[in-house]
Amino acid sequence: MKTWDVIIIGGGAAGFFTAINIKEKHPEKSVLIIEKDKDVLKKVKISGGGRCNVTHACFEPKDLVKFYPRGSKELLGPFHQFCTGDMMGWLEDRGVPTHIEEDNRVFPVSNDSQSIIDCFFKEVKRLDIKLNTLQRLDKIEKADTHWNLTCGQETHTCKNVVFTAGSNPKLWELIERDLGHTIVPPVPSLFTFNIKDERITDLMGISVPLAQVKIPTQKLEAQGPLLITHWGLSGPAILRLSAWGALELSQVKHNFTVEVNWLGHEHLEDCTSKLNQYKSNHGKQSVIKNCPYALPKRLWESLVNHALLKKEKNWGDINKTELLQLIQNLVACSLQVKGKSTFKDEFVTAGGIALEEVNFKNFGSKLHENLFFAGEVLNIDAITGGFNFQAAWTGSWIVSKNIFNTI
Repeated sequence: MKTWDVIIIGGGAAGFFTAINIKEKHPEKSVLIIEKDKDVLKKVKISGGGRCNVTHACFEPKDLVKFYPRGSKELLGPFHQFCTGDMMGWLEDRGVPTHIEEDNRVFPVSNDSQSIIDCFFKEVKRLDIKLNTLQRLDKIEKADTHWNLTCGQETHTCKNVVFTAGSNPKLWELIERDLGHTIVPPVPSLFTFNIKDERITDLMGISVPLAQVKIPTQKLEAQGPLLITHWGLSGPAILRLSAWGALELSQVKHNFTVEVNWLGHEHLEDCTSKLNQYKSNHGKQSVIKNCPYALPKRLWESLVNHALLKKEKNWGDINKTELLQLIQNLVACSLQVKGKSTFKDEFVTAGGIALEEVNFKNFGSKLHENLFFAGEVLNIDAITGGFNFQAAWTGSWIVSKNIFNTI
């Protein structure tokens, strides 16, 4: 029976990147990737709407870690070793140039995720890395200086194991059962809010470029573009809020009140002053047809109808109660969230191997020698925009650098 130098569990982004970099640094070592499914690199394929958002153009580690609700402290040192620019250079050196979009997301110039997949497969073939698909890991045990991995009727033996299996619940159970690692239970980390409220019911597709959203009971707050969908609210502001509040919102079963400031940074006092001034200067103009802010017309009309109980009024005719209701709708619009919808193209979970059980100098286990982790198998996650891939690339690269060293 062949004894491999390294076996990698999981044929996703982190698995391929780990294997390629190990073999490049140590061409004499034998490397095997095991994947339970027929297809590999599935998340790479669908990321960024099929274009593959490989990373984010934030080049300072101390700034980059701010995008990680879980793992920011642990990633600071690793990002100083392999960061955004390093990944862009790595791809460029292998014939896959990238470009930076206005929102700082980074994509291959081809705008096709297949470019990344083809690059990885080319490297795997060039470096003679073995790939076994349709092999599910059933058991792992340590025998002296080697690991024995049972996959159905077949057993593989190796000196080093790297888990890059993402958020696979069955493998998490195996890691906990066979290896004694603590698993932080998984909860969704990027999701949209399900809301049924007459103020937004018929406004699907309307967006505002900068809104502020709060969940007062959880002391959570985020800002950014906001999108109204047929099921409720989405967009970067909501996804940021869901990422930072993943654990808390799961505990309340995704039923809570969100407060929306459609005007972004406008405070209640400023809005009150502006609307009172507008009321004085434009008393004979229709409220619903004359908006003092650069809001989408249909959104303004809906908020006005709610405040004025669908009565047609001029600015000079609205009373204090109606004006207060309109101000509340603009800067503190309270909406009841009842459930979530998964943001499928960028689906990420919070949870995984407890970070205090990992040595982030080499991404190795603190419980076992010759055992390593990279990617979403760790309790590290970020908002959408290429950050989760960057954490995977960085962890994989550091594993490849240190797997045969003693730290």
